[in-house]
Amino acid sequence: MNFNRLKERFFKVILSPIRFAIYKGVVVGKNVFIADKNCWPTEAYLVSIGDDCQITEGVKFHTHGGAHVCRYKCPNFDFFGRITIGNRVYVGAGSTIMPGVVIGDNVLVAGCSVVTKSIPSGYVVAGNPAKIVCTIDEFYEKNKKYNTGTKGLNMAEKKKVLLDLPDEVFVKKDFLKK
Repeated sequence: MNFNRLKERFFKVILSPIRFAIYKGVVVGKNVFIADKNCWPTEAYLVSIGDDCQITEGVKFHTHGGAHVCRYKCPNFDFFGRITIGNRVYVGAGSTIMPGVVIGDNVLVAGCSVVTKSIPSGYVVAGNPAKIVCTIDEFYEKNKKYNTGTKGLNMAEKKKVLLDLPDEVFVKKDFLKK
């Protein structure tokens, strides 16, 4: 194993996910939460994240891909795309962000989405490939009736509140139709 790989493994173990992202070259704004150290591509310095963002567990960023299949035509063929994430963006668990994507401000990327196109500010996207589902304002209006007010409570307090709430306060999904 070469020294650079050994050094990276060492830093991966001792640094927090945010510090590891910065070590890899990601531009990270203020008040950012990153759950995972394994989300960064080899060219992590092509990724920038704005302020007040949450990058949850299992998210993957890709700044390149597919060039290998063209190297029989051009041995040094390569191409890349920067990824830019705006302010107040939530990227749900297991999502994938592809090269060249720009995500605007106030965007919610639903879990397990594959973002192949840029997203304008103020939208909720979901799916594979990700598509616009609604605006952030529509999302809020639809879900405000489920607000439990538990943000900021510690784990024990939150558990007590949630277990004492009536069933109608929780989100329920319709059954799939044939």
